[in-house]
Amino acid sequence: MKAFIYDKYGPPEILRMAEVDKPAPNANEVLVRVLAASVNAADWHVLRGKPLFSRATLGLLRPKHKILGVDVAGQVEAVGSDVPRFKTGDQVYANLLDHGYGGFAAYVAVPVDVVSLKPANLSFEEAAAVPMAAVTALQGLRHHGELRPTQRILINGATGGVGSFAVQLAKASGAEVTAVTSTPNLELVRSLGADHVVDYTRTDVARGGQRYDRILDTVGNRSVPELRRALAEGGRAAVTGFTSVPKLLAVSLRGGRDVAQVQAHVTAKDLELLSELIEAGTVRPQIDRRYGFADIPEAIAYLEQGHARGKVVVAMA
Repeated sequence: MKAFIYDKYGPPEILRMAEVDKPAPNANEVLVRVLAASVNAADWHVLRGKPLFSRATLGLLRPKHKILGVDVAGQVEAVGSDVPRFKTGDQVYANLLDHGYGGFAAYVAVPVDVVSLKPANLSFEEAAAVPMAAVTALQGLRHHGELRPTQRILINGATGGVGSFAVQLAKASGAEVTAVTSTPNLELVRSLGADHVVDYTRTDVARGGQRYDRILDTVGNRSVPELRRALAEGGRAAVTGFTSVPKLLAVSLRGGRDVAQVQAHVTAKDLELLSELIEAGTVRPQIDRRYGFADIPEAIAYLEQGHARGKVVVAMA
């Protein structure tokens, strides 16, 4: 089968298309014919082997996993002997972050605990945009407990892949949602359901008078003191993205109970919940750009620039 592979750490240009062996599913896996994938920050971080300490698990000198790609949507080609939930021909979506990547290929073997039936009202490309970003938003918002309709929630970085889902999920809980974004994206976040929109180029939410019961920082560009300054009494913040290693370490070491670093781990249960919300029309993925399979390096390079409004997806066929 065809796949994009890499043998050393570096920029997207080092990726090359190659013929590799088609995988066979283990007893608890399904073999998925990949019809669409999405690009995530994890892809370019892993591709470059950064931050450097991550190479302790990724591979010290060379990458352990040769094929990137964590979000996939496609059709079940075969099922393992211990898989009663799926059958050949099922349309599914999945996330491979905790299972060795491998999504930028014609086929991938996926453990059943990270795969779910695709929302019926989404195309394969739209479905591929969901798993990593939407589950990160979901788990980030719920890290400190279930959301309540009376809460005031602040989403920092509201137009990225995670942020665009977070605004919709927070609004679906009945909360009062404030979204932070840049000037060109103000109308977009309003269309996602935000009650209030803050242009960070003009207003610093950490120094304003408003206080929030929950903060989800999807960018990681605010310090722990800044986040605490914007929290109401008893408020909690979760951070899912980082613009620098020092800030990542600061949140890890100084966050305590009220400011926590959150790394999402996708489960089939979360995907099933998201499917219900999507099919009900409550949540919808926002697609910024679409690429073909041959253009995966270009798609990663674009996402790495940090200007995507929503998700970047790839049609694999």
